[in-house]
Amino acid sequence: MKNPLRDEASAFQVVLVTLGGAVLVVLAAWVNTWLGLIVFLALVAVALWAIRGGMRQRPPQAHVVHDDGPARKILVVANETVGGDELRELLGRKAEGVSEDVLLVCPALNSRLRTWTSDEDGARAAAQERLDESLARLRDAGVTARGEIGDGDPLQALEDALRTFPADEIVVSTHPPGRSNWLEQGVVENARLRFDVPVSHVVVDLAAETSV
Repeated sequence: MKNPLRDEASAFQVVLVTLGGAVLVVLAAWVNTWLGLIVFLALVAVALWAIRGGMRQRPPQAHVVHDDGPARKILVVANETVGGDELRELLGRKAEGVSEDVLLVCPALNSRLRTWTSDEDGARAAAQERLDESLARLRDAGVTARGEIGDGDPLQALEDALRTFPADEIVVSTHPPGRSNWLEQGVVENARLRFDVPVSHVVVDLAAETSV
């Protein structure tokens, strides 16, 4: 979830909306106590719906400007599955016979409370540790890759990376269905709608890997 207080304009809008809601509740309560309670509960329900993404509009498809260089640019977004065997093997196959340029983005996933308070140090440190381990394993497999920590929202992390890395292809790595928050949130489908480059999806079952 994105931090609604990311900038001063967003914070100002939140303050205005909060004040407006408070005025409505006071006016309704002045007319009738029960009416004030109903208005308050209705505003709380609308706020929860908005926070969960009910007011989020689908952004226009982002156009990626390619540089037509000799290397095939592959942009990968993964977090806990970043070091999985399936992802490493997929990138190895895609790198066969071509000069590859792989950018691995690991979103700094955080709790909602820590995101709201802008406390992201722990999340970024954990993401950096997973990223370093994965890059080392990719190098051992003969895949040239570099990495960076991205926004906690995987779609936003992809959009940020594409501004400086004009990818020919995007790879989204997730846990299996039923254990993947990204699949529940429709990250793969939304990435295909949002970006005008091919989007591949790889499922990494870490539980199966560790049991072998």
